Amino acid sequence: MDKDKKVFDALDSMGIVYEVVEHPPATSIEKASEYIEGKQGVRTKTLFLTNQKKTAYYLVVTDEGKRINLQHLADSLHEKRMKFSSESLLKEKLGTVPGVVSIFGLLCEQARDVHLIVDNAFQPDTIVTFHPGVNTKTLFMTVKDMKMFAHHLGIEVCMLSIA
Repeated sequence: MDKDKKVFDALDSMGIVYEVVEHPPATSIEKASEYIEGKQGVRTKTLFLTNQKKTAYYLVVTDEGKRINLQHLADSLHEKRMKFSSESLLKEKLGTVPGVVSIFGLLCEQARDVHLIVDNAFQPDTIVTFHPGVNTKTLFMTVKDMKMFAHHLGIEVCMLSIA
């Protein structure tokens, strides 16, 4: 099954409302933004991080323009140090590759121990964007629905100040 179809089927079965824009492959944040210019929604960046010992995994969602201080984030999560995960760990846990990391990687069974950290600057009705497993589509949904998605998967959402 195509990755995006799996995402759409899951959202539909959960009763989550979303909109999709199809476009040429987005090979950078700039290109992705260009393809959806004029559409309402916060362009997100989603980072897959791990603690120093690789015993805890974090999927962090924030505004694409925001800089993330990993030490501040580590302190907020009571970790000594945070780092970007390896490409192999990203593939193992979320079934994806760099460039299309999104909350939809949480559909993988291996992702059940991943902590979802969402920037608390987002309001429940804020529309956020993600690639649905492929970089030729951009999906728009509200933060409230993003949290409902995680809840359906049994994943708790931690709203945190991302700086």
